[in-house]
Amino acid sequence: MDEYLNLFTRVQAVGPANHGIDLPAGNSPRTGEPLLVHLFGRLGNAQIGPVYLGGLGVASLILGILSINIMGFNMLASVDWDPIQFVRQLPWLALEPPPPGYGLSLPPMNQGGWWMLSGALLTASILLWWVRTYRRARQLGMGTHIAWAFAAAIWLFLVLGFIRPVLMGSWGEAVPFGIFPHLDWTAAFSLRYGNLFYNPFHALSIAFLYGSALLFAMHGATILAVSRYGGDREIDQIVDRGTASERAALFWRWTMGFNATMESIHRWAWWFAVLTPLTGGIGILLTGTVVDNWYLWAVKHGFAAIYPAAVPPVIDPATLVQGVKP
Repeated sequence: MDEYLNLFTRVQAVGPANHGIDLPAGNSPRTGEPLLVHLFGRLGNAQIGPVYLGGLGVASLILGILSINIMGFNMLASVDWDPIQFVRQLPWLALEPPPPGYGLSLPPMNQGGWWMLSGALLTASILLWWVRTYRRARQLGMGTHIAWAFAAAIWLFLVLGFIRPVLMGSWGEAVPFGIFPHLDWTAAFSLRYGNLFYNPFHALSIAFLYGSALLFAMHGATILAVSRYGGDREIDQIVDRGTASERAALFWRWTMGFNATMESIHRWAWWFAVLTPLTGGIGILLTGTVVDNWYLWAVKHGFAAIYPAAVPPVIDPATLVQGVKP
């Protein structure tokens, strides 16, 4: 078929539901009976389920739900328990960390204590889900690439909410929970430390972010373009080169002079994606702990140009004596 099993699928392969391989002894049973959904089959695989949660998955979900409920009820309380205002103002509502004055101590619940409890539960939930991801891969005989990619994102999460605040000596340095409030925190953070755009690790993070988008777009477009020749069945074509793989390689050699293989493009994409939060986390970790002003740092190290003064220098009032300029 010309359009077989891709984004524009016209024909779906339908057969007996696949329960997967047998699980080793000591594993919990899978949950749910598999079913086929035609609409899902137009975008991916039509089979839904079964799902394997296990003890770690159940514990992770319980802790995550508790954390989100704490955030939600605190936000609801901030609008005087009005459900209409809660829905209307949800993007602007926040659960804020403790004020800076509390340092690393335990604050009262209404002064950041709920933020700490919610953050602790959320962190535990994420770490348990990581262990579940790692163990599921090992049980299936897979590589652990997915778990380590997930760990890169967890690294950035921990830097923002735990590691950097500890190094700075205050939970008040952490990010609030909320949609726009965390964006406001990002903007204020950048202004406070002399514009984060001059942070070289931030620049690397953005380069890897855009590079990831480009690589995934190139790879996705290539496979869709040769799917009529079976290009979507990549594993087969890695070991048994065929028309689709040859045409894809020829296209990039003809247009770019170089082509990744159907295996190496996934390594490129994996590294670009993983390095986005890794370098971003390093940049955040250095901010305030090592570098107080990224613009001045960039000027000193030749990373940024010195801008000419656009306005007269501002005199520090502390240097004035009885209103007379020094």
